[in-house]
Amino acid sequence: MYTILGVDPGSATTGYGIIKEEEDNIEYIASGVIAMGRNICRYERIKVIFLDLSRIVESFSPTHFAIEDVFYSKNPKSALVLGEARGAAILAASIANVPIHEYSPREVKQAVTGSGAAHKSQVSFMLKKLLGLSEPPANTDESDALAVAICHAFRRREWEGK
Repeated sequence: MYTILGVDPGSATTGYGIIKEEEDNIEYIASGVIAMGRNICRYERIKVIFLDLSRIVESFSPTHFAIEDVFYSKNPKSALVLGEARGAAILAASIANVPIHEYSPREVKQAVTGSGAAHKSQVSFMLKKLLGLSEPPANTDESDALAVAICHAFRRREWEGK
């Protein structure tokens, strides 16, 4: 059995999703967002992401940590700020000795929907179906984090030949 923590990093909102995988079954455990107000300085945001994800790692003891990789950005400053959020998230997993895996947004969409160009509504629909949820998460960062976790579950199965 594996517990996978998926993370969709962001400087204002970071989504997280936790699933359990046993054989061919994937079960929803928890998900949410770490939301920070715009008036919080970026250094404080990095600290909040790190501390909150550290608590989540401690509470759920994931066996795997999956995070969305940086996408190409025309704005270098945006890419740097996103990199800081990713670094804080990765550090929380690394300190707890949780193996870290990275997936591009296209890879995540491909794994969850069958199309790397899928729209967010298609990802939400598949999350609902795959996890047996009555409604998909309302927050897209939360949905994206669950999708990253599911992507890792599927990729891990491929690596192990299942």
